[in-house]
Amino acid sequence: MTNNYVDWFNNRRISPKTKGMTPCEYREHALAV
Repeated sequence: MTNNYVDWFNNRRISPKTKGMTPCEYREHALAV
């Protein structure tokens, strides 16, 4: 249960703060700029 939540939080959650991107997408976007 906890591992699933941590995986969701770090990889799949969509945040309004990151303009609707998942954390993985946001990291890739930040590195590309």
